[in-house]
Amino acid sequence: MNTPTEGVLAVVSDLFFVARIRETARLAGVPVEFARTPEQVEAAVARGPRFALLDLTAGWDYARVLGALAGVPVLGFTTHVLARQTEPWHARCARVVTKDALTQELPQLLRGGVGA
Repeated sequence: MNTPTEGVLAVVSDLFFVARIRETARLAGVPVEFARTPEQVEAAVARGPRFALLDLTAGWDYARVLGALAGVPVLGFTTHVLARQTEPWHARCARVVTKDALTQELPQLLRGGVGA
């Protein structure tokens, strides 16, 4: 069973969200690791994150990143404006939320996981 002390992988490039996730995770007592390249994602997956937060608006090679995340529950996040553009990747995520929803739900998500 997963415990709140297990780490979360954040595949995020937006510095605002990096800071927000880092501070919220610190307050929640949940370790978080950040990755910005497919190689960093692959290395982090080997450490067994409980789930991954994935920014679907960053313009990465999502086929490669999501391939590296195979077996890890993924919480994708997008914006209302880009929801249609990011839709091809939604099916490969356990859940997709907007950035606004992520901001509101982040403490619960970090503690409880994708199903929280």
